[in-house]
Amino acid sequence: MVIALAVGYHGPPQLTLPRAIASWTFDPWAFGIVAVLGAGYLAAVRRVRRSGQPWPVARLVAFLGIGLGALVIATMWWTGAYSGVLFYARAAQTILLLLLTPLFLALGRPLTLAIAALPAHKGQRLQAILCGRTAKILTFPALSTLVLVAVPFLVYFTPWYTAYFRGGPVRGLTYLALMVCGYVFFWTLIRVDPVPKAYPYLVSLWITGAEVIGDAVLGIAVISDSHLIGGAWYQALGRPWGPSLRFDQALGGGTLWVLGDLIGLPFLVAQLIHMIREDESEAEVIDAELDAREAAQPADGEAASADRPWWESDPRFTHRFSPAEGSPERPAQ
Repeated sequence: MVIALAVGYHGPPQLTLPRAIASWTFDPWAFGIVAVLGAGYLAAVRRVRRSGQPWPVARLVAFLGIGLGALVIATMWWTGAYSGVLFYARAAQTILLLLLTPLFLALGRPLTLAIAALPAHKGQRLQAILCGRTAKILTFPALSTLVLVAVPFLVYFTPWYTAYFRGGPVRGLTYLALMVCGYVFFWTLIRVDPVPKAYPYLVSLWITGAEVIGDAVLGIAVISDSHLIGGAWYQALGRPWGPSLRFDQALGGGTLWVLGDLIGLPFLVAQLIHMIREDESEAEVIDAELDAREAAQPADGEAASADRPWWESDPRFTHRFSPAEGSPERPAQ
């Protein structure tokens, strides 16, 4: 095939805006993933609703409409049709598979759906696995973020990059590798499904910030690389139109950087808003507890206790404010 390509260009025509809109291709590996995930999700929703439990339409839209829709766009629209011809098309596909698709698949709450759809004992077993020790280790924030950043580096700076063009199982495995890494990352941060451990949102903010930086580092590394990534493939292809190979790679690095940040930064803002709302909810709970205690106290019996600051009697903070042994404020035993 490489020899034939060296003789003359046999790829798609020059990319223009009208062609980008109208360009579609069929990818059997992507179609198989979409079919399996979509059919499984719909079957689970049907079973849950038949049992009398509700399943919001918004989750269906997130998983099927936007999540799997982004997978179709990444692999079968112009990003798929031109991924073997233009470096920046392949870069756009990478970000869609790594970040956008997994984000909305996670928002569809597939794990909650699976637990609800399975028989009770199997659902409990699945939840126990998700919250088990092995899952806690595999989803440790530093580890999941490292994998999310490392896999694209492996794709772009190893023979994996050109192996993708030869089709076969490597293409499907590339799709799955990117999607699984992204899904684990968003699943543990969004926390709409059962998670092995609910880390504080401050940790989530740091992790999301690290991911945004990772996208930038990957993009800069691609732009500054003195060697052409996949150069033998693109040179043999002999594309007679569009940007030069060097400029195409620079465009691809910029796409990895900018498009990754366009998806990562709004998610970072959403995490911050969620953290603020969680703090407000905790404050409301504490205020309600204090009001209940004040209402339950006798009018005269515990006036002295009522004058004490609330945090001195709250079990979550008592140990921080207790006088040390032997201090003047603590009576001798």
